Amino acid sequence: MTRSSQAVAYRQPSVLRSAADGRHLGLETSRGATPAGVEDHPRFFAGFLTSPQVAAAGLLAVADVAAARYYQPQLRASLDPVVTGNGDRLRFESFSGCGGVYARLDVLGPGLDGGEVGHGTTNVDVNNPLREALSRLGSDDPLHLRVGPEELAVTTLDGPVVEKKVPLPDRWLRGFAEAQVIAAGFELRAELPADEAVRFLRSLPRGGTARRGSPGPRWVVP
Repeated sequence: MTRSSQAVAYRQPSVLRSAADGRHLGLETSRGATPAGVEDHPRFFAGFLTSPQVAAAGLLAVADVAAARYYQPQLRASLDPVVTGNGDRLRFESFSGCGGVYARLDVLGPGLDGGEVGHGTTNVDVNNPLREALSRLGSDDPLHLRVGPEELAVTTLDGPVVEKKVPLPDRWLRGFAEAQVIAAGFELRAELPADEAVRFLRSLPRGGTARRGSPGPRWVVP
């Protein structure tokens, strides 16, 4: 698997802050594509999440996949999720460092309460302190989400204060395009309420690989 090095720059780290009117989650963006062309730090949304705990858990799951290497689990990846503003939703996506696992979280219109959702795609900073803060989010207190810079008009001559250089698998980029093509042909076959989905996932057997005499592929049926 070929690799290239990618530099991802942010104005500041993403952070979850407490304020008098609730929690404020600021997700910082890097250089990305928009309908108006390439922007250094595009802004896609500013408003409230209607289901803060669910959205936080989903974002953590996407970030965990970006930080994992399932092919060589002893090695950690350091990739950042990708965020896309689609006008009617915010989509967070990631591939694992080995390119074998894909994760996606769509926050649809009913999950967003605030301004309009912009259009474009870029990386979003999900750092370790932010992960810890999101994992401790234990109530449905109001959670304000900002995807992009605090002030659109603010520019600095010093440049970004946070820069990450990560080894990026070339197929990681191709995988996003392939995933969109495959997903376009999906048809909804079943839906599970959140509590039932959690019970189902927790009931799945853990560990084991086929090469050591344990069961191979497993099929899930109703």
